Amino acid sequence: MRNHTMVTEFTLLGIPETEGLEKVLLLLFSALYTCALLGNFLILTAVISSQQLHTPMYFFLGNLSIFDLGFCSTTAPKMLSYLSGQGRGISFQGCVVQHFFYHCLGCTLCFLYTVMAYDRFVAICFPLRYTVIMNHRVCCALATGTWMSGCVHSVILTSLTFQLPYCGPSEVDYYFCDMPAVLLLACEDPSLAQKVGFTNVGLLSLICFLLIVVSYTRIGISILKIRSKEGRQKAFSTCSAHLTAIICVYGPVIVIYLQPNPSPLLSAIIQILHNLVTPTINPMIYSLRNKDVKAALRHVFFKKCLSLENK
Repeated sequence: MRNHTMVTEFTLLGIPETEGLEKVLLLLFSALYTCALLGNFLILTAVISSQQLHTPMYFFLGNLSIFDLGFCSTTAPKMLSYLSGQGRGISFQGCVVQHFFYHCLGCTLCFLYTVMAYDRFVAICFPLRYTVIMNHRVCCALATGTWMSGCVHSVILTSLTFQLPYCGPSEVDYYFCDMPAVLLLACEDPSLAQKVGFTNVGLLSLICFLLIVVSYTRIGISILKIRSKEGRQKAFSTCSAHLTAIICVYGPVIVIYLQPNPSPLLSAIIQILHNLVTPTINPMIYSLRNKDVKAALRHVFFKKCLSLENK
């Protein structure tokens, strides 16, 4: 048995091939992170405060806002910290926590998009039975299932990653503690963790994507059967926001997997799109064309203004 000095702190080397661009990236990512926090907080406020939005679709939209708030906050604060010139170090325990929440929330989001596609499928294909099928108990069970599935997925990957010994070097060649970057520093063979991680992430993403495709195929067939033009437009408008969000999430991932050897810079850009840009544009996608959300937000601000005037 060899004696190893175990690593107690990792050093994040940051986004590949971006030396000298720290100030520009700091301004850009700070703006995106602020917009993500503000937009998702407003959506969550609207869903909670408006009785009109207490429906299955907005229940899941509120969950999506919570996950987006957590997902972008998993990596963005540390990234902004070292871009501003502060230390790049992260403790071993901090790395474990970041890894766990990144995969937990990422997997949960994947499942939640699938559940939201199922909700739209029931709403379009079975409109008369929608409230019966998507009752409060079913919605809570589906939301809880997404949370639990994400936790189980993340526990497996985090356990496999950090049960290996890390005795140096301690420089993570990435901007956060992602599984592939951390495993390269292990003192023992990480092939089992790499295979399980790749299979787990890839298989779950593929299954969720196929279920979403099946749901929207059935939705498309049902919309084509609607005779009135207004009916078709109304049915399509209820799905367009979610469909746009799905394209924003899965589009970059598909681009990465289609490339045999993607560059580190391309991989980082795709993950930043997924981690920071998507949570920023989701509130815009779901609110700009949604009269109910905009009306709820106006009502909230109107009540707030009245209460301030009364004071």
